[in-house]
Amino acid sequence: MAVQFLDEARIFIKSGDGGDGMVSFRREKYVPRGGPSGGDGGRGGDIVFVANPKLNTLRNFANQVHYRAENGKRGGSGNKTGADAPDLVIEVPVGTLIRDEEGRLIADLTRPEQRVVVLKGGRGGRGNARFKSSTNQAPRMAEKGEPGQEMWVQLELKLVADVGIVGVPNAGKSTLLSVISNAKPRIADYPFTTLVPNLGVVYVDYQEMVVADIPGLVEGAHQGIGLGHDFLRHVQRTRVLIHLLDGTAPDPLADFHQINTELALFDERLLERPMVVVVNKIDMPNAQTTFPDLQVALQELGYEVMAISALTHQNVDKLVKRVFELLQTVKDQEPITFDDVMSEDEVPVYEMPPDESFFTVERVRDGVFQVRGQRIERAAAMTHWDYDQALNRFQRILEAMGVSKALENAGVQSGDSVFIGDLELEWHAETEED
Repeated sequence: MAVQFLDEARIFIKSGDGGDGMVSFRREKYVPRGGPSGGDGGRGGDIVFVANPKLNTLRNFANQVHYRAENGKRGGSGNKTGADAPDLVIEVPVGTLIRDEEGRLIADLTRPEQRVVVLKGGRGGRGNARFKSSTNQAPRMAEKGEPGQEMWVQLELKLVADVGIVGVPNAGKSTLLSVISNAKPRIADYPFTTLVPNLGVVYVDYQEMVVADIPGLVEGAHQGIGLGHDFLRHVQRTRVLIHLLDGTAPDPLADFHQINTELALFDERLLERPMVVVVNKIDMPNAQTTFPDLQVALQELGYEVMAISALTHQNVDKLVKRVFELLQTVKDQEPITFDDVMSEDEVPVYEMPPDESFFTVERVRDGVFQVRGQRIERAAAMTHWDYDQALNRFQRILEAMGVSKALENAGVQSGDSVFIGDLELEWHAETEED
């Protein structure tokens, strides 16, 4: 059965919740006033993406869409801290971009074993031992664990290859790749046989280079016609291009200009890459007839031109050695990294953390108010509502952050419903006076 190639996926990820803190007191013989001994909860697991060089497709995400890290363990008595949850490691191919639902880039994994923490696990709630003070020797409260973060993310794969083979459909790209590497692409004598990119490893003097066979491009590919965007993005990572022409085509020079135009319209920097123009099917009589004039025309444009037959292997070894020489020249001139061939919007994004103290108060309707804000919602989620001391502490947080004042200014009255995130509370006038 053929292996499915998948270069886009959408998955849901959630980091683990922190473990709850514990309320407990020492109960030992001869220790009448043992004091609080509730331990903190453990940290929830992070969501970590790792670039695995052994993967070359996102097909695993077609079967599993939801990924949730484990929660931290609850704190114990005797000041025992709950166990931290293990991180959930999600392996993706090298060259994977991770974006949020709005399309903003979170990370771009361009190097083998590169790791990025996309969602942090919730911290563990504090046990009652942490709330002991000179004025409160026996606190009867603890925190719940901080909720983990969750989001949908878009995964997009741009193959990381040293060399890309481009050309019109049926120029012989798959045949060439099968000859020079161990790749086994689908090959047939009709256009659009290759519907997904193929990767092959080519060995030259005990060194290797990765070659990608990019499916045939058609006019309008830069606009997405014929799945153009899906294919062109894989060319962006390559260092050297082989532009393969069908020597038996009615007008190979027109085909050459068409593909170059599509490359430039998609990303003008693609034409700055070292390129070898290769005329294929030179074993055919009509290709031999037209090659001299075609070679002169391409050389006048400043391109290096070679003639091969992928079918009979004629001059294929010479082509491989020449491409390898070009690749070494590029690598000698620049560090072996793909950061410099990325679009500006593909550089890994490291945003400043949001202002956690920011909140909004909205009067939804008479008697109903909605409060939203990262810090206040997190405080509400971590409050143990069963303990009076926890309620009092949350009230102090409301006042310190200015939420109580904002609700008063919005017209809140005793008995009104106040939603903090998804949590509904009833407002009491006497709370405002405390």
